[in-house]
Amino acid sequence: MRHFFSVGGESALAQVMCRKPLLAFDFDGTLTPIVSRPEQAFASKAVALRLHALSQLLPVAIVTGRTIEDARERLGFVPTYLIGNHGAQDENDPVKTAFLCEGLNPLREALQAHQAELAAAGVRVEDKGLSIALHYRLSRKRAQAVTLIHNLLAPLGSLIKVFAGKMVVNAMAKDAPDKADALRTLVQRSGASCAFFAGDDVNDEPVFAAAAEDWFTVRVGRDDPTSKAKYFLDGPSEMATLLDCMLAALSK
Repeated sequence: MRHFFSVGGESALAQVMCRKPLLAFDFDGTLTPIVSRPEQAFASKAVALRLHALSQLLPVAIVTGRTIEDARERLGFVPTYLIGNHGAQDENDPVKTAFLCEGLNPLREALQAHQAELAAAGVRVEDKGLSIALHYRLSRKRAQAVTLIHNLLAPLGSLIKVFAGKMVVNAMAKDAPDKADALRTLVQRSGASCAFFAGDDVNDEPVFAAAAEDWFTVRVGRDDPTSKAKYFLDGPSEMATLLDCMLAALSK
C-alpha cells in the first residue's frame, strides 16, 4: 500500500474519477472514528456535506456492518445505495434477507442459553438480523471473553461464517454475501464502469482482494501491512480531504 497523499495518489484518483465510478464507503472507522459505544458514532458535517455533493454527481454507496436502519440515521445525507450487515442486507431483495436472518436462529438459541456467561465476561450481544456482533471492547477480561465467544461459535461452524473486527466477533449465515459480493452487484446495478471503495477492517479486505485492476481501493489506517488495498489513509480525519480531491477532479 501507498499513502494516498503521496506521489501519484491524487493523479491516479483523478483518472478514475474521469470514468464516473461508483463511490462506495464503509462507515465505522472510515467515515467516522471508531468509538467505544457504537450508538455515539455519526458522520461529521464536513464529511456529510462532501458526500452529499458527490451524490449529486455520481452514485454513492454506503456498505456497512450496521443495519440499514441504524446507518441511515448517522450519515447526515442520503446515499444512492445503502447496504447493511457487511453486504448481506439489501432492501431490493427482501426474500433473501428473511432467509439469511432465519439461518442465524441456531446461534440465537446458543447465545440465549449462555446469556449469563456472556454478561459476566463483559460481552455485549448485538443482533442485527442478518448478522450477530459479539462486542468485547468494554470487557475487563478480553482474553476470557474472546475464548468464550469462540467456544460458543465453534459447534455451529457448518452453519455460520465468523470474522473478527475491532474488539468484536461477527457471525453470519454461511452463504450470506460479503462486501465484495455487494460491490459487484452495485457496480452492475448502477451501470458504473468501475468503483472506488474505502474501508478499514477485516470485513473490507474481501473487496480489496477481489477488486478489478481498474478499481481504486483505500484502507483507512496503516495497521495491516498485508492489506490488498492500493492506498491507505492514516485515519478517518483524512477522509474529508480525500473527498475534496474527488470533487476537484469532477470539476475539471
